Amino acid sequence: MGAGCPALQAQASVGLLTTNSNALTATGSTQGTALALPSDFNVFTTVAASTGAILPVTGPQCNQADTFIVVNHGANALLVYPPTGGKIANGSTNAGLSVGSNKTAWFLSLGSGNFAASVSA
Repeated sequence: MGAGCPALQAQASVGLLTTNSNALTATGSTQGTALALPSDFNVFTTVAASTGAILPVTGPQCNQADTFIVVNHGANALLVYPPTGGKIANGSTNAGLSVGSNKTAWFLSLGSGNFAASVSA
């Protein structure tokens, strides 16, 4: 910001998390019905069997190199899907990544709906 860069642009350029959502409930049982992630940092507390969330498509809400954190404090594994046509961690197109109960996953947008991922041990 000291170089004259607006605050939000400065945050975006260094990848700082800007929004936080707590006590989320996973929804749907497919990529098309999963809960769209509302924030950069997402904490799920209610996760029924076979429910999930979907990462944003590259565009106004998601730029290349943006990061998204998903924390699963629910009772079941959470399926996190890429946007339609995308991949997570070079998996199959449109396939969800399972984030176990009490695990945290970090997703990095690679552009074009594709994401790198890391899940806690």
